[in-house]
Amino acid sequence: MNILDSVVIGAGQAGLSTSYHLRRLGIEHVVLDADDEPGGAWRHRWDALTMRDVHGVAELPDDEPPPRDGQRANQAVPAYFAAYETAHDLPVVRPVRVDRVEDDGGVLVVHAGERQWQTRTIVNATGTWTKPFLPHYPGMETFVGEQLHTVDYPGPEHFLGKRVLVVGGGASAVQFLGALAPITDTLWVTRREPVWRSDDFTPEAGAAAVALVEQRVAQGLPPESVVSVTGLMLRPQEREAERLGAYAARRPMFARIEPDGVRWADGSFEQVDVILWATGFRPAIAHLAPLHLRSAAGGIQLDRHGRGTTAVQDPRVQLVGYGPSASTIGANRAGRSAAKGVQRALATASVRTS
Repeated sequence: MNILDSVVIGAGQAGLSTSYHLRRLGIEHVVLDADDEPGGAWRHRWDALTMRDVHGVAELPDDEPPPRDGQRANQAVPAYFAAYETAHDLPVVRPVRVDRVEDDGGVLVVHAGERQWQTRTIVNATGTWTKPFLPHYPGMETFVGEQLHTVDYPGPEHFLGKRVLVVGGGASAVQFLGALAPITDTLWVTRREPVWRSDDFTPEAGAAAVALVEQRVAQGLPPESVVSVTGLMLRPQEREAERLGAYAARRPMFARIEPDGVRWADGSFEQVDVILWATGFRPAIAHLAPLHLRSAAGGIQLDRHGRGTTAVQDPRVQLVGYGPSASTIGANRAGRSAAKGVQRALATASVRTS
């Protein structure tokens, strides 16, 4: 079997950016994508999410960003990715769902069902969308209403006439309330007091937020999302929900879930029809477990004090869309860094065997 120089796992923004830079460096590789068609996680976003609503899709390398208009994001971004793959002749293979990556005598073996690829390096670009985080609360299995996570969100019309409890203190929860409060009854709960930004989100503020995530990754701690440390801001499309008091009426977390609602520690009770868990995601890296990359602190430590993409435990492994690069802008920068990391690892291996 031919041993590749690199295998990229995932064909979202980070994976495509990496592939572009690998091709420019002349590094033989393939990109393995679990989906049937281009688009990554964007293919699975709800229909009501338009390009005006998203936080922004940074342009892929040597390209322009898609327009911020009324197009459905789950159509516009996949079309953008598909055109990019074609324009740059990127070696994407799909559908391929990677089960595990193992070390076989110094060669990395990527397993996907009965198929496998041998490679000298890998770039993991699987993101977080396939790993939704759902906390456990007493009684949640007894709830007779509907429970949905962000990954299952069907759009606002689904909730008409229902009392919706939105759980979570991040940007998704704010967006859901913005869409739902004007059309139905909502209630918002968070584990911690929400932190609102009163100033503009400048490039300097963004850099400071990313630095906080880098510190965690440098220590080998599980990463927090960049958004979690930037604070919350309301966009124009959320002002009506604000006027209706959806955000001001926020309550602390309940103590337990009952068949038709939730109960707080003080005994108070709220009836709800739907619990919408906007509780975030975790990195989709279970397939890397055989390589033993995690530190004692529970995360994968990256080089350059958390600013790089190389796994400290194994320089043959690059991670993009992980920690500080888990944003569209960060993903592009990480793609270039990862390609250079692959180049370094190949050069090191060549010196050792010469």
